[in-house]
Amino acid sequence: MRTHGFLTVAVVAPAVSLGDVRANLRHASEALAEAARKGADLAVLPELCLTGYSCADLFAQDLLLRASAEAAWELAAEAGRLGVAAVIGLPVALDGRLYNCAALLAGGMVAGIVPKTYLPNYGEFYEQRWFASGRVATATQVRLAGRDVPFGRDLLFAAGNLPACVIGLEVCEDLWAVEPPSGRLALAGATVLCNPSASNELLGKSGYRRDLVKQQSARCLAAYLYASAGPGESSTDIVYGGHGLIAENGSVLAETERFQFTGEPALATLDLGRLDAERRHNSSFFGAEGTLPCRRIEFTLPEKAAPAFVRRVDPRPFVPSHPAERDARCGEIFAIQSTGLARRLKHSGAKAAVIGISGGLDSTLALMVAEEACRRLGWPLERIVGVSLPGLGTTQRTRSNAMALMDLLKVTRLEIDITAATLGHFSDIGHPPGRHDVVFENTQARERTQILMDLANSKGGLVVGTGDLSEAALGWCTFNADHISMYHVNIGVPKTLVRHLVRWAAETRHDGEARRVLLDVVDTPVSPELLPPAADGTIAQKTEDTVGPYELHDFFLYHFVRGRASPSKIRFLALQAFAGSYPEAEIRRWLGVFLARFFSQQFKRSVMPDGPKVGSVALSPRGDWRMPSDMGSELWRSDLDGNP
Repeated sequence: MRTHGFLTVAVVAPAVSLGDVRANLRHASEALAEAARKGADLAVLPELCLTGYSCADLFAQDLLLRASAEAAWELAAEAGRLGVAAVIGLPVALDGRLYNCAALLAGGMVAGIVPKTYLPNYGEFYEQRWFASGRVATATQVRLAGRDVPFGRDLLFAAGNLPACVIGLEVCEDLWAVEPPSGRLALAGATVLCNPSASNELLGKSGYRRDLVKQQSARCLAAYLYASAGPGESSTDIVYGGHGLIAENGSVLAETERFQFTGEPALATLDLGRLDAERRHNSSFFGAEGTLPCRRIEFTLPEKAAPAFVRRVDPRPFVPSHPAERDARCGEIFAIQSTGLARRLKHSGAKAAVIGISGGLDSTLALMVAEEACRRLGWPLERIVGVSLPGLGTTQRTRSNAMALMDLLKVTRLEIDITAATLGHFSDIGHPPGRHDVVFENTQARERTQILMDLANSKGGLVVGTGDLSEAALGWCTFNADHISMYHVNIGVPKTLVRHLVRWAAETRHDGEARRVLLDVVDTPVSPELLPPAADGTIAQKTEDTVGPYELHDFFLYHFVRGRASPSKIRFLALQAFAGSYPEAEIRRWLGVFLARFFSQQFKRSVMPDGPKVGSVALSPRGDWRMPSDMGSELWRSDLDGNP
């Protein structure tokens, strides 16, 4: 896990006994012990957790301050014994001022202390009665219970044994500010932002708080760990709920249950390697001017023999698991595709949209997108020219589905059998028709494309391509055949999502016979149908038997392009995502196929036609993916084989 940049973290709100530092030390120790038992490397506790946030004028008592300082060192030693780093809150006196602080405990030490910048002094909050802002502090270290500790708003904590882990601290209200300190800390290198807080509960406030944490993690391209004080705080006028949140780049990974007097920790595993890669890719981040020179304090994360991995790895990253979200995603993709196609048809002055209809998933989606584009343009559907092109590998199932779809959708239907033309071409080039090799397959694909292009010319139309994102990634297309079109309408949609889009369209936009045919298309094995059918007339050439399961390849594609992960990390993630479905040897085998094809087939992607981008993963050579066509894959293959 450490090799791939993973870190397991926890947020927790332990029980609080106001002003009873020894009791709070015990509560905090118990909370850290539970977090460590569950596998956390780092745990964040609430603001002023050693004293309680609600001590009010008792913060002026030197006795309370000395007790919390001593408790911080004891808790640091206990955290070191438990094998967990921790962020806690405590009051710290320095140079005649009192500061509300966060401290990092690591390796049995108090590694550093960061004072709060923004002190709320409105409504129920009046922190400026007791505390000074960290902005007025001039000292760079503080004497805490007899030992010197680094002090200041400019501290970053870098894990020597996990380079991607750099911790930045801010406290409660700092997050609510117009420019939170965490933004400057992130620009200075912090990837894990921790916030010990004491945020009270009001109607609707938990949702607002959650949105703040999500947005700050997204804006900073960071992880954000937020731990708020629990219901043990004073309820004189307000109630605290113990709200804990773990977010990563705009997504909430874990959240505590509020209003629990002995709060259970919420845990999640962060992918810090991906955050690092995302920052290096994002010019708005790496081009931003840093405004805060920082001191880096190095510490060591505790080593674990069997670290916990508390993170759901989605086996289908392109397909939302929740039905309502999936339906909404399908509707938006469909709108993007059809709007892009309508714009291209309008701009080109085309009189028709010509599509080769095979009865498979991709051409069916292209046909339905063209139907919607016509509606947006106010065209009659007859201006869609669907062409069935049966050949030497066509089965009756796909042929009848193709013809039925064109009739049911009321588009212009043509059928042109390419068998004679293909056999004539074999004769011209001296190729035996019984030799079922790449020439046998590609001749049919190129014959179909030639017919579609010539038909488009004769009708003043435009050829709508049917290939998808997964096929482009694998190069599973015939160069200068289905690889080429005048507008590549499906090119932004991976195969796993194409299937859901067709199913969604069948269930939400069609009924009766049209729905039945569309659902049969969904259930048809994926095949280019370029080899003869089986003896019983069924599809013999199944794509996934040759190149591997598309659900694996789409997973590999997402993490290779979007996550910028190494092959060994992708293999690690796939083992989590597909546990029980694919053994490690099979994952390794198909990942090797993916790498070989992705690199060797770049020459096809370098000359792809235009097509709409619909998601964060795209392979257009004009914007999203630039790679030399003769790029070697040796470095990546060696990483997969365990020799990086």
